[in-house]
Amino acid sequence: MTATLEASSPHTMNTYGRLPIALSHGQGCRVWDVNGKSYLDGLGGIAVNTLGHNHPKLVPALQDQIGKIIHSCNYYHIPLQEALAAKLVELSGLTNVFFCSTGLEANEAALKLARKFGHDKGIERPEIVVYDKAFHGRSIATLSATGNTKIQKGFGPMVEGFIRVPLNDIEALKAATANNPNVTAVFFETIQGEGGVNPMRVEYLQQVRKLCDERDWLLMIDEVQCGMGRTGKWFAHQWAGIQPDVMPLAKGLGSGVPVGAVVAGPKAAHIFQPGNHGTTFGGNPLAMRAGVETIRIMEEDGLLENAAKVGAHLQAALRNALEGVAGFKEVRGQGLMIGVELTRPCGVLAQRAVEAGLLISVTADSVIRLVPSLILTTAEADELVAILCPLIKQFLAEPV
Repeated sequence: MTATLEASSPHTMNTYGRLPIALSHGQGCRVWDVNGKSYLDGLGGIAVNTLGHNHPKLVPALQDQIGKIIHSCNYYHIPLQEALAAKLVELSGLTNVFFCSTGLEANEAALKLARKFGHDKGIERPEIVVYDKAFHGRSIATLSATGNTKIQKGFGPMVEGFIRVPLNDIEALKAATANNPNVTAVFFETIQGEGGVNPMRVEYLQQVRKLCDERDWLLMIDEVQCGMGRTGKWFAHQWAGIQPDVMPLAKGLGSGVPVGAVVAGPKAAHIFQPGNHGTTFGGNPLAMRAGVETIRIMEEDGLLENAAKVGAHLQAALRNALEGVAGFKEVRGQGLMIGVELTRPCGVLAQRAVEAGLLISVTADSVIRLVPSLILTTAEADELVAILCPLIKQFLAEPV
């Protein structure tokens, strides 16, 4: 008999409600734990592993870069930064990029941009509009912008300067900001991730863009989770035919290597000047090579089209399998960012899915979140449905 290795971390801080497995390696959309059990990966490292695991084009490129230079501080020009920045400018239609390492850092930088934008206009106490159910990070400032009292609890007082409004209600936004000369920006996720896979409607996105133009506010769109091709376009807001002034990115940008970015248009690109902001690890050559190669492979392999096609197939299959099941509410999302909402909390399904050989997450208590790698095939999507839907049905059939 093969000995079973216990998955435990007694010397790390107890900051995560971990499931009792430890992953060893992966190939494509499949991973194996340290005991040799395989899993279909429906989580993709929470929308991070764009190209799946052990991609045959990405791995050699990263190995090549490690053999050249891993880190260079930002005292010097880093050619791969310019290469990735130029590509992001091309894909977004914006003009300049700041690189960091995480989505939290990208969002923090966006908040600093909005404040300095206000100060440069003579506004002493700038205010930023944020949204119910939003999630922008766990630093004190991004936590303050986040719309989740549960994760804010114990860390007060929150940073001031935020005005909170509901999703998809332009009149509520106008009312909350009426006669307020301190507003400098509106900040939201095109599709909320941690908040339960909640999309902003196309017409609402267009209305907010118009309002920001009329009132000289920055439109700041957090594409950390829903960007980088996940919805079938490079950035989810592009479905509405608009451009933001500030766009934080991270997660899928480096396909597993930590890369964050703030992409800005003409209104915001030159707010920061030397000394206003910076980072030690952001923009290092290894991270930049990961970003450059991720985008190159996505283009070569048609992964935006794949995300749209397989995502539509997966959503339809989920709806067909769960239609009429008592306790099933809806399937929503776009491309390969999908939420399956039930009528009651279902956190237990993450563990049951692991036992059945599937990785998922449950967010906002009652929403099963699926954000697999963009290389997912229709056959793998069907396999995911075949594993997940019986678990959902069984769970919903249990007494409350």
